[in-house]
Amino acid sequence: MKHALVNEERGVTIVEVSVNALMDPLDMERFKSDLNQLVETQDKRRLILDLARVQFLASQAIGTLVTMHRATAARPKGGMVIVGVGPRIAELLRITRLDKVFTVRASRQEAMKHFERHGMVS
Repeated sequence: MKHALVNEERGVTIVEVSVNALMDPLDMERFKSDLNQLVETQDKRRLILDLARVQFLASQAIGTLVTMHRATAARPKGGMVIVGVGPRIAELLRITRLDKVFTVRASRQEAMKHFERHGMVS
């Protein structure tokens, strides 16, 4: 992925976004395509999306997050947890009420515990 580092741990795909803004339409299309490939083509059912470096999100980025949330949730033992949310992104999620839709945790460790509690990893 051009704008993210991808690792796997205990059957969970960790996507660490490595840019501080997801705003450019071309970059957004690439980001969406890369995430879609992980979920749809490679059948990655459990995602941790680390936004620690991200300060700004375009509306298209939010749409991509919603799409990935739905795609992972629709798969058996699937789901997406967002971590590393800074104050700006937290406010954006609160204003759009997506903080009630997405599972947001403070750290990757807490995200893994979420998957453990729901029987998605051992």
